[in-house]
Amino acid sequence: MNISKMVLNDSFTNSSSNCTIDGFKQAVYPATYLIIFSLGVVGNSFSIYVFFQPSQRKTSVNIYMQNLAISDLMFVSTLPFRATYFLLGSRWIFGEILCRIMTYSLYVNMYCSIYFLTVLSVVRFIAIVYPFKHWKVTNARYGRITCTVIWVFVLTASSPLLSKEIAGYSHSAKCLDLHPDSTLRLFLMNNVVLVVGFILPFCTIIICYVFAIRVLLKTGTPHQKKTVCHKKALSTIIITLILFLLCFLPYHILRTVHLRHSECHQDNLPLHKAVVITLCLAAMNSCLDPVLYYFAAENFKARIRSLYRRRKNLRTALHLQS
Repeated sequence: MNISKMVLNDSFTNSSSNCTIDGFKQAVYPATYLIIFSLGVVGNSFSIYVFFQPSQRKTSVNIYMQNLAISDLMFVSTLPFRATYFLLGSRWIFGEILCRIMTYSLYVNMYCSIYFLTVLSVVRFIAIVYPFKHWKVTNARYGRITCTVIWVFVLTASSPLLSKEIAGYSHSAKCLDLHPDSTLRLFLMNNVVLVVGFILPFCTIIICYVFAIRVLLKTGTPHQKKTVCHKKALSTIIITLILFLLCFLPYHILRTVHLRHSECHQDNLPLHKAVVITLCLAAMNSCLDPVLYYFAAENFKARIRSLYRRRKNLRTALHLQS
């Protein structure tokens, strides 16, 4: 999969002044990106802190979530640069290297997130449908190997995005531009990435959801420990499905349609604006993932309560000493 060939970047430029949506992007992108940045930094930094506590269980599920949080934190750290670019009226002031990193980071985060979320759903699905095989896929070593494969695959497949032409660095003041002369090539390659990077993972999650529900409906009243396991498993699959429907599905549909109708025409302006909205939704995934950790990670809630009690006790001790 060559992700670089399907890049649909943040900015759609054209020489015709009546066919630009720069004003719309200037109003939407900066505010959205800065909100996502604020929520994403706080949520993912705290999640990483909790995951790396010595007492936190080292299961494959938590390892996948650790890597997902790291990927999200890396991405949100780029959003102030993107926000600044659009606040300045689509004028890039940070140089060529950072321009390339902006495009690269967007797609690395997006497809790492998609694959990590998919693997999480599969692991939770196995916990419900094949409980006797569950120990194999929850092994920490298995989780580290899987995460390494995902990182290497996505980083390698996305590496051409670091090239000057693909990144959209056409000149020193522009970045993140879709080049109209390569629209057909981008559309053809987008179809490949659409299947490998989105449709297959999305179908996998839907299958996991359907079969997990079927098994739970057939199961009688299980004992309490099994009920907790099933609840976490179902929460993982449901939240992941919601994230796909909200963040990734609209973007992949609109990106594909846009590449087919990217010519400058007044009738296409609503489509171009819709792409802006769906790209914001895709970026929003990086600040919504902590919701998944809270409801579905192993001992995440318990660890938060423990940290809260420790801080409360420390505060009380300091108060008594004073």
